[in-house]
Amino acid sequence: MRCPFCAHDNSQVKDSRPTEDNTAIRRRRQCDGCGARFTTFERVQLREIMVVKSGDKREVFDRAKIEQSVALACRKRGIAQERLDQLVSGVQRQIETLGETEIPAKAIGEMVMEGLRGLDSVAYIRFASVYREFTEARDFEEFAGSVRDAAKQ
Repeated sequence: MRCPFCAHDNSQVKDSRPTEDNTAIRRRRQCDGCGARFTTFERVQLREIMVVKSGDKREVFDRAKIEQSVALACRKRGIAQERLDQLVSGVQRQIETLGETEIPAKAIGEMVMEGLRGLDSVAYIRFASVYREFTEARDFEEFAGSVRDAAKQ
């Protein structure tokens, strides 16, 4: 594993343990070159999944993009990192269990929105505002109103 600090090619594993949801192995490593310590995660990948974006552009599924989007939507909301990891792992499992080699980006967005709906209403609205491309304040008002109405039921 290449060191993220000095780019040295060799590192030693100092500690390995499963993550909270048992979907990955967390490894603490130490660089043989500079001695810096860093963490890596090893996850199972059943097959390469392609994401079909608008305009039929295709790219390889990247879990990190979902992690970034969820982290941004949940920023300053006081949600534990473990819960965010569980949400992302859940979305990834849903995608993998579909058994498809291609999945539309819109389907992934809907899965993330569904997960955020149960996690935090503000994060849900934040994500939806970007995902559904809100352009006016009225778009926020209508969507927030539908979230509020759903919460009352």
